[in-house]
Amino acid sequence: MLTRDFKVSIIESNIVAGDKEANLNALEQQLEQLPFGTDLVVLPELFSTGFIDNKEDALPLAERNTGQTIERLKHLSERHSIALVGSFLACTASQLYNRAFIIEPHDDEVFYDKVHLFSFGGENKVFSRGTELPPIIRFRGVNIKVVTCYDLRFPAFCRNRDNECDVLVVVANWAKARVNAWRTLLAARAIENECYVVGANRSGIDAQGIDYATGSSMIIDYKGKCLAQRSGESPLISAVISPKSLIEFREKFPAWRDADDFTIKSPSSI
Repeated sequence: MLTRDFKVSIIESNIVAGDKEANLNALEQQLEQLPFGTDLVVLPELFSTGFIDNKEDALPLAERNTGQTIERLKHLSERHSIALVGSFLACTASQLYNRAFIIEPHDDEVFYDKVHLFSFGGENKVFSRGTELPPIIRFRGVNIKVVTCYDLRFPAFCRNRDNECDVLVVVANWAKARVNAWRTLLAARAIENECYVVGANRSGIDAQGIDYATGSSMIIDYKGKCLAQRSGESPLISAVISPKSLIEFREKFPAWRDADDFTIKSPSSI
């Protein structure tokens, strides 16, 4: 049984639209304020550019996995001995993707292209849909699954099968107008999946004039209790999670054993 506590932080940044250098520099400064021993740092969706609502403007900002953004993240991951999670504006074979990443020290990396594109906001007109299911990686004894924003609304897609996931990470640009749904869904995913949930939202107002609720990012335990959210001016939100307590709760209240059996098809097969 894993007994070591696992330290998580969210950086709820006010993203500067289209300015990668400014956003990366801000991240570098914010990481200097991390609590000692932090393991995982979660950034908002499209943390280095914000959402760009037309393809012509997005294309010049898009990068491959070997570009400026990921290389800088690798350096920061190594420097602070942390895993970094978020998403960035990616390009593969002239197609644009809202690409989530998990960057670990020593250059380990995993990517996930967002499957549920937010058609209500025109995301499907800019990005191509991902073709693979979200990854689950093991980092320092904790199994972490990453989904992106609108994915959160689809419980089967986020479902935790046989306790394969200890921490569900949701990176988002979730508008203030729907913030009650955001908070409710984060707690619901935690309760139904018997896992911790880390929801990283952005703050501020984006280039399209959409307002985001400062203080909406949350770290939630397996009972749906909020462990941490933003208070004050600092964008840094931190909490310690306990894999040992999670395992003990799953043994004491094993609802996961009675879960319905089903299969989610890979998006590439649909």
